[in-house]
Amino acid sequence: MATIAVLGTLDSKGAEHGFVADQIRRQGHDVILIDVGTSGRPSIVPDIRADEVAAMAGFDMQPLRERGDRGECVAAMAAVSPSVLLKLYSEKKIDGVISLGGSSGTAIASSAMRALPTGFPRLIVSTMASGNIAPYVGTGDIVIMPSVVDVAGLNRISRMIFARAAGAICGMVAVNVDKADARPVIAASMFGNTTECINAAIPLLERAGYEVLVFHANGSGGRTMESLIESGLIQGVLDVTTTELADELVGGVLTAGPDRLTAAARCGVPAVVAPGCLDMVNFGEPGSIPARFADRRFYPHNPQVTLMRTNAEECRTLGEQLAGKVNASTGPVSVLIPLRGMSVISAAGGPFHDAFADAALFNSLANSLRPGIRRVVMDVTINSREFAEACVRELLAGIAAVGHSVTVEGQL
Repeated sequence: MATIAVLGTLDSKGAEHGFVADQIRRQGHDVILIDVGTSGRPSIVPDIRADEVAAMAGFDMQPLRERGDRGECVAAMAAVSPSVLLKLYSEKKIDGVISLGGSSGTAIASSAMRALPTGFPRLIVSTMASGNIAPYVGTGDIVIMPSVVDVAGLNRISRMIFARAAGAICGMVAVNVDKADARPVIAASMFGNTTECINAAIPLLERAGYEVLVFHANGSGGRTMESLIESGLIQGVLDVTTTELADELVGGVLTAGPDRLTAAARCGVPAVVAPGCLDMVNFGEPGSIPARFADRRFYPHNPQVTLMRTNAEECRTLGEQLAGKVNASTGPVSVLIPLRGMSVISAAGGPFHDAFADAALFNSLANSLRPGIRRVVMDVTINSREFAEACVRELLAGIAAVGHSVTVEGQL
């Protein structure tokens, strides 16, 4: 038997959350009802009242309620709500959490759920599920389920959706996940255009005793990798696909934001960095590309993704920016430069081959690195086996330098 937290605005959506709680109990699980409504007047009796939630974070909601600003109250409850779930989780009193809501309820519930670790069962039935859910999910694994109709009463549609959601969270908590793997973890960044490099590096790192987590460098992947590095889970970073910097600079759709390539540097995690796929900026279908780029070179990666070649000026700036990120490193770091191509399509004969633009990036990168940063320049493509092996050697040496090496079963 598991215990599932049913967290929501019980002042406005008490009956709906009560229905879900009953469905969970029918599956044989216990429920903790948590009110995160802003009025403090729930329509059903909670196990934990909204004022208790606020108190756990050292906050008093009453002055805000007296001012009558609903938006201010919602923002405050979103800020304090993580405290209750973190307390219940740390005390091993809950095995999962579910919530229902519109935009405000989803904002409060997702704020609380984002505080929980990756892998903890979390589900929100939301009216916002068909739009951009990135602000709610963040870099975590919160499941967002469309409510179809508004979360406003019980009817033939909402009962079905809410019952299925209750069944889903019950199924999630019932699954036993093997957590026996105790190998130290390496994070690696990859794109379709650097797949061969990472695929060659993974078995070498696994043979050296590491587990490798690969992140697709598509914006959300880069942000997730940064957050896991920040959490302390990662012992080494193989960041050969830094393409998200190009989207951030030029205005592509797969930017990871300004904090990309900062966590390892700030936390002193050993890293290997390469300018992988900085030859490209990502856009959607051809019709979605801004008119100001009409005279640029494009390549259709697939029907939904169109790539644009970075020019020499952009490459020069990217080299400086990448060096600036690396220069902030407080731990061992190596920069590897593949002179014959930083992606599949920028190698000789490829549609993005541009020796002048590449040279602008490579020279800018090498010349902008501070003294003490190890740089390795190789006359190969990024997807050559030689480059992958060099990346692994550099990373293992960096990890060993901080005393985190493990037993190596063989030689590269």
